[in-house]
This record gives sequence, structure tokens and C-alpha cells, in this order.
Amino acid sequence: MDLSFLKPLYRRPGPYATVYADLTRTAEDAAKATGLRWRALRADLEAQRAPAETLHAIEEVVAEELAERRSEGLVLFAADGEVVHAERLPGPPRADLAHVGPLPHVLPYLAERGERFPYLVAVVDRRGAGIDCVAADGTRRHLEVHGDDDEPIRKTRTGDLGQARIQRAAEMTWKSNAKKVGRAVDRAARDCHAEVIVIAGDVRARTAVLEEISEGVREHTVEWDRGADSVAEELDRILELKAAERIFAVAGRFDRELAHAERAVAGLPATVEAARRGQVESLLLDDDPASPARVWIGPDPVHIAATPEELHRLGVADPVEERADAALVRAVAATDGELIVVPADGPNAAIGVGAVLRYSDPSTSHR
Repeated sequence: MDLSFLKPLYRRPGPYATVYADLTRTAEDAAKATGLRWRALRADLEAQRAPAETLHAIEEVVAEELAERRSEGLVLFAADGEVVHAERLPGPPRADLAHVGPLPHVLPYLAERGERFPYLVAVVDRRGAGIDCVAADGTRRHLEVHGDDDEPIRKTRTGDLGQARIQRAAEMTWKSNAKKVGRAVDRAARDCHAEVIVIAGDVRARTAVLEEISEGVREHTVEWDRGADSVAEELDRILELKAAERIFAVAGRFDRELAHAERAVAGLPATVEAARRGQVESLLLDDDPASPARVWIGPDPVHIAATPEELHRLGVADPVEERADAALVRAVAATDGELIVVPADGPNAAIGVGAVLRYSDPSTSHR
């Protein structure tokens, strides 16, 4: 998971208030139940001494969501009297949670958000296509491709010479339109860096477009033949499979590198040291938001250590203690690394915490 989208979140000095709120309304007294859940979260934030202005900012956003009934779940990160990031969830969070600390408690959000691959869906027919391209940050772009329709589109069935000419003209129009759609798919896929491409729609149009797109785009393309209305279901399946493959691939590389004491580290102390040195290419964390593991941090993202004394030696005057997962994610985001959240029920669940490294040298401690 690319963490660059988190960088603006860490620009505030803290403390940060984090809220995961279940706003589900499924019963007759749903409004009352939702209000009670929010008041419990608010009381929890107060008990953790959330600053009054930050608490007020959160309350305003939650009140608006409750009034508008726009979501079943909400995650909020707030600091310095402002909500820095708010996102509606497709369903309720796994658990209501209120947290106040030096850093935002992002792991539950990242685990639910999952890996987001940029993708493209093109629904084609013999006259053109509708193309939707979604970048990794969720930015969506839609474009319509209109081919030539001033020549006959439908072929005829009888066999005189005039009808043969019409059939040839129809074939040429289809091919011309497919070429135009293919070029548009290529451009859009490059623009949003699509890693998954689905071509749906008319069967002959699909075949023609697939012949026109570039080889680099074609190798990421899946043809969908069950109707445009069911594309979303297939896309979800493909993206879920791709995310699982990504976790498996990185975890496999981690195991191989660690076995040879090369470009991998395992365990909290070695991973913290690698994060401080900017070595981490891929951070692997168990999906355990309740983990008790703690580290010490300073104002800079790479101010991270197992003890306050280590940070004192680096010139940090007042280290503070924080959740290990929150501190590691901040450090890796700042140094352009990625995160792999390892599912608790997956084949690699025993990893705990570790990292694949950009480089290793004789001073690297691997465990």
C-alpha cells in the first residue's frame, strides 16, 4: 500500500484525536442508538484529555453526518482544532474506537481501506465506449469515445453487390471505431497508471478493441462477457485477488531475504532501527489494532527508537511514547515506503512486524 497520501496528515504537531464511529441505522430506535454510541466515544475522548477545540471540530463533523445520514461508518483524524482527515466507510468499522495520542491511530483504517490499485473499466460497443479510470488516490475520471457513425454500422444478410459494399463499409467503420477506442484506453490507462483493466460490452467490439490496445496495457486486461451491469462485481473480485497476490508476493520475498540475512529484518527492534535509517521498502504489520507494542518518537518522522535514550543521543530533547504501529507507519510514509497489512487469518499471520529493505549493510541487525 502506497502511503504517500498520509503525508499531509502528519503536518500537525499533535496531539491527535482518532475516531472510528459506527453510524449504522438498522432499527426503529436507530437514531437514539447511534447518538448513544457517539456520546460514549466523546466521553472516551474527554477522558483521554482531547483538547476542547479538537473535540469541538470532531463533534461538528459527526453531527453533520448524523443529520444527513450519509454513511454507516466514519473515520476521523483531528489535531490542532481541525479535522485533518475524514472518510466515510462503506460499512461500520470493525469496532467503535476513540484514541488520543501523539500520532493518529491509522492501522484500523489502513486495514479496512486495503490496497487500492488504480483501474480502468471500458464498456464498448461498435460506435465507441464509455471509459472510467480510477487512480490509486480514488480520483475518478470518465470519458466518452464517439466513433464514426456516418457509415452503416449493421451488416446485411443477403448477397447482392450493393449489400456486400455496405457490409465492407460496416466492417471498416467498426475497425476505425475500435482503433479510436483502443488509443483512448491506452492513454487513459497510462494517465491513471491502471494496474487492472476490464473491457466489457459488445462481444465483437471487445475483440476488435483488444486487438488495438498496446501490449503493455493488454497484459493487465481482463475481458468481461457477462454484461456491463455486472462489471462492478467482477472488478471487486479481481482487485481482491490482486491484493492477496501482492501480500503473498511481498511476504514470500521477506521470508527469502530473511533466511539469507540479506534485505529483510524481523521483530520490533530491528524494524524500528531500519525505519529510522530509511531502509524500509515494504513494512509488514500484523492486522492487530489492539497490539500493546510501544516505541519512542520525536518530532521528525524518522525519530523513532526502542528507548528514549536512543533519541536523546540523536538530539531529541523530549521523546514521547507512542503505539509502535502508528510510529512505524509515519516513518515509512515519510521515507516513501509501502505498507503490507498481513491478515490475521492469512498464511503469513505469524510475521508480527518486519520489513523488506531497500539495502542492507554490515551494520544492519536482521532480528
